[in-house]
Amino acid sequence: MASLTYVVRRLALAAPLLLGMSVLVFGLMRVIPGDPAVVVLGYKATPESIRAMRETFHLDEPLPTQYARWLGGLLRGDFGIDFRQNEPIGRMIVERLPVTIELTVLAALAAALIGVPLGLLAGARRGGVADRASLALGLLGISLPDFWLGIMLILVLSLAAGVLPSSGFVPFAEAPLENLWYLALPTLTLASSRAAALGRLTRAAVLDVVHRPFVQFARAKGLGEGAILVRHVLPNAAIPIVTVIGLQVGYMLGGAIVVETIFTLPGLGRMTLDAVLERNYPVVQSGLLVVGAMFMAVNLVTDVLYGLIDPRLRRR
Repeated sequence: MASLTYVVRRLALAAPLLLGMSVLVFGLMRVIPGDPAVVVLGYKATPESIRAMRETFHLDEPLPTQYARWLGGLLRGDFGIDFRQNEPIGRMIVERLPVTIELTVLAALAAALIGVPLGLLAGARRGGVADRASLALGLLGISLPDFWLGIMLILVLSLAAGVLPSSGFVPFAEAPLENLWYLALPTLTLASSRAAALGRLTRAAVLDVVHRPFVQFARAKGLGEGAILVRHVLPNAAIPIVTVIGLQVGYMLGGAIVVETIFTLPGLGRMTLDAVLERNYPVVQSGLLVVGAMFMAVNLVTDVLYGLIDPRLRRR
């Protein structure tokens, strides 16, 4: 297992990375044209009401002062107030984050359950029908953008066939089966391209291992191909696979913004995108910072898993 020192060092490194991300997000939001007070109040609002809103939310202060005020609130656990709904952003994040996490976890599981077996089968039978079919499906999956695939799935499976719902959400705690029913199409949309990429990577990793001497020795002992793949090939090909899965989970957190918008899911991604359109600075800043922190956490967990997979890394 990765040493405690390594974990502590990675956690210490996360602090300046998050600080840099906060500066970047804060600056990019100020570059976007449009006055938040005008967007919220409307173009028919009086100059007095616009001035009052800017004073209320400290938008009339210099940018360094605004950043220092926002950063100080974050250090105290205060994410700020939503411009439009006048609600605490921390409460909004707590309410919407479980939806994004559930969608990402389901999509990651689906991508792994689809991509790893396909890549394993293709790598074990290079040049065969399964290999060619896997390569074709992988190329197709990588080429289809999430927004187009989501719309096509709605048209075909929801509107035309009536098999799955196109929108809606029920919390898992209230109705587990109904929750999974509503998340079926969003999960398939978010998982498809990631499963394709994972399948291609698994195939390449298996091809790198399958002809090594210890695999030939296992065949000489009379072990079946299934046992060889599961007990010898897959564990030795696991590190690049785990790396890609960890990266894909991070990418899924970003892709959830598009998927949640298409399927009208009340998640953190949709909240952040709506806030961008409304120039709702603190909501966008806090939402993206939470997503960035989650991405770093996933990468840290992935690094720790290396030690569980490869004993040689436990001594580092």
